[in-house]
Amino acid sequence: MVEPPLPEQTLDLSVVIPVYNEQDVLPALFERLYPALDALGRSYEVIFVDDGSRDRSPALLREQYQRRPDVTRVIYLRANAGQHAALMAGFEYTRGKTVVTLDADLQNPPEEIGKLLEQIDAGHDYVGSIRRQRKDSWWRDKASRAMNRLREKITNIHMTDQGCMLRAYDRDIVQAMLDSHEAQTFIPALGYLYAGHPTEVVVEHEERAAGESKYPLYKLIHLNFDLMTGFSLAPLQIFSVVGFFISVVSFFFVIYLALRRLIVGPEVEGVFTLFAILFLVAGIILFGIGLLGEYVGRILVQSRGRPRYLVGCVLSKEHDDDKGCPS
Repeated sequence: MVEPPLPEQTLDLSVVIPVYNEQDVLPALFERLYPALDALGRSYEVIFVDDGSRDRSPALLREQYQRRPDVTRVIYLRANAGQHAALMAGFEYTRGKTVVTLDADLQNPPEEIGKLLEQIDAGHDYVGSIRRQRKDSWWRDKASRAMNRLREKITNIHMTDQGCMLRAYDRDIVQAMLDSHEAQTFIPALGYLYAGHPTEVVVEHEERAAGESKYPLYKLIHLNFDLMTGFSLAPLQIFSVVGFFISVVSFFFVIYLALRRLIVGPEVEGVFTLFAILFLVAGIILFGIGLLGEYVGRILVQSRGRPRYLVGCVLSKEHDDDKGCPS
């Protein structure tokens, strides 16, 4: 594994961008990102993290590094580790006092980074973003809003728009996230957890410039289960209360049926009602087993102690050896 170098200088800004199969959108990203950052008048670096792409993304990132080696770094992971693990890999190499995360798909315009930096300059250590008018599909918009409401009710993390990755973090917050060593995490929530003065700003949102979303419905559901089980015990506590309530009701119902049999005698009426109650209780039990499985699974993953990612090679001025990097 390639070790991150010790920072030789401190910059004003580090922009970390995970990339996974984004060959169609990268040229447009390059054209907009660098002019937007140059216009800020701050020292900066851009850190691209290739998350095991299988298209031409690795080669395009190398070409961009060769164009702007003074402000560009490219980290190539050995295999796909996931968006949040890729961001953590990028954090390891940052030198900026402020770290901004940005998706490569251009749905969050890079020209909006200045809005986040204004809030950092105002004294905030964590700046989230709220998409002014989402350009996603109808179902994804509704599902995201529902998950936002559910997450706010069961955790102490208050983010208006958890799905927007355009966020800014103070250096201390980034270091705290690196020191956490969690095998699975949701970076916006983890950053909020450590923040002392968080805030949010409204940013523009655009349709995906090219390519397709890397978060289908299954991954969105899985991500939100990770978020809920990773930052709250409320699901277990709620299930315990529901189980206790059903147990009490079931106890009195059994007493009622026993007394009814003694008074009325054997009867077949109510059989389907009993079946309905049985199915309801069985469904709740199965859901509870699945919920417990989520928590046990997180314990298993954490106890293994496996690395979140493996860095294959790095393109930067500090690394003279780029052996193994895509050409």
